[in-house]
Amino acid sequence: MPYLESLRVFVRVVELGSITSGGRDLRLTPAVASNRVKELEQRLGVRLFNRTTRNLSPTEVGKVFYDHARKVIDALEEAEAVVAGFSDTPRGTIRVTAPLGIGRRIVAPLIPQFTAAYPLVDIRLRLSDRKVDLFEDGLDVAFVLGELKDSNLKLRKIADCRRVLVAAPAYLEHAGTPRRPEDLLRGHNCLLLRFPRSPEYFWTLQTETGPRKIEAAGRFDADDGDVLTEWALDGAGIANKPRFDVVRHLATGALVEVLPDTPPVPASFGCLYPHRKFQDPKIRLFVDHMTAEARKRMEALAQG
Repeated sequence: MPYLESLRVFVRVVELGSITSGGRDLRLTPAVASNRVKELEQRLGVRLFNRTTRNLSPTEVGKVFYDHARKVIDALEEAEAVVAGFSDTPRGTIRVTAPLGIGRRIVAPLIPQFTAAYPLVDIRLRLSDRKVDLFEDGLDVAFVLGELKDSNLKLRKIADCRRVLVAAPAYLEHAGTPRRPEDLLRGHNCLLLRFPRSPEYFWTLQTETGPRKIEAAGRFDADDGDVLTEWALDGAGIANKPRFDVVRHLATGALVEVLPDTPPVPASFGCLYPHRKFQDPKIRLFVDHMTAEARKRMEALAQG
């Protein structure tokens, strides 16, 4: 068992990029996680990581060993999932990720209800607006806004997420109110959700002639959607937001809808997971619960 625990630590350290993060993910102190890695290196007689004061990266041997260790962990989890199918009490850990706004306002509030029904299941929720890789990051389930492009993953659609362009009255007073989509290109400050390696940025609006891409531009951007909301509230520009995320500000008048006749195209909100993970009863139960309840919660929030 200690060797298996060391394998788990090694795999998570590689995936998360640091001993501290890998240990924290497994509920271990940095000291314990570091000792697990050292024990593994001593057992194998090789150095698995290149270490500097600022960086930790696997050696060439470490990369090869990771590929095999990951397969061992995956095989063990699949075996446990098969056995769990014969039990009425699912158990184990589910690693989940979601965008910040959706995670805070839709996903996170629903998790205690699930764990109350299944007390032997632990949930590790990680929130980020950055694009994640379920395989590289060792995740089980991801809540996403957008289309599925990876054929190795399964998407359970939850709902079409209505989006709106919003701005504060103060911004529109000094910058003017756009009347047509092309007005966004004439001196308006569009608040953009961007992050390293993000794709070329467009806002796709619904028009009478069909979807129209607008090359939105602005003086600053952020990788946190909630920051964009705060900037919009401060009168800094126009933001493209899920309606449920700003409905309370629209109700108070702190934000107003811009171009209501040509709103952004709705984004598909869904739950993403590897095909093989659905063999695991705890994953199947979690996905079933969250997709049903998330749909209800999104509808309730969108109505204000």
